[in-house]
Amino acid sequence: MENIYRLYWTDVLENVYKRVRDEEIAQDITQEIFISLWENRAQLNIEGSLRPYLQGAVKYKVINYFKSSIVKEKHQEDLTLLIQHETSASAENAMILKDLTREIDSALQDLPERMRLIFWMSRKQEKTIREISSELDLSAQTVKNQISAALKLLKERLSYLLFLAILILLTQT
Repeated sequence: MENIYRLYWTDVLENVYKRVRDEEIAQDITQEIFISLWENRAQLNIEGSLRPYLQGAVKYKVINYFKSSIVKEKHQEDLTLLIQHETSASAENAMILKDLTREIDSALQDLPERMRLIFWMSRKQEKTIREISSELDLSAQTVKNQISAALKLLKERLSYLLFLAILILLTQT
């Protein structure tokens, strides 16, 4: 087998290189051909010259290489498109989130001052009704009423955002 390797290596390598035009790939394919020849030596029945068998092996290994390359390129293109789409969607979502935050902040600013303060303490500072009533010297029921009224006003003012969010979700699927 070593004699076959020495005798045909250069010829097979040159034959592969003519087709793939890449030295490293040509060496890999040539190596695969000789490995396959070694692994299948018991089943091979070659009469005459080994050259036609090796030329056929070159032909099929190169075809398989190009088929594999085409599939890899297609997968790479698909992955690139997916990443671009996800990046674009992420940027778009960030812009939408920024707009939504601006709308919510605007709606909060339109609340009466005391209601806005109570709502802020409840939602942003995560204080309990008892803590808010103690700090502002109000009854717990007043604090509850103010939070409920704030939520009602915000729902009325921002209800269109829910409709827009549903439309956006429907267009993305």
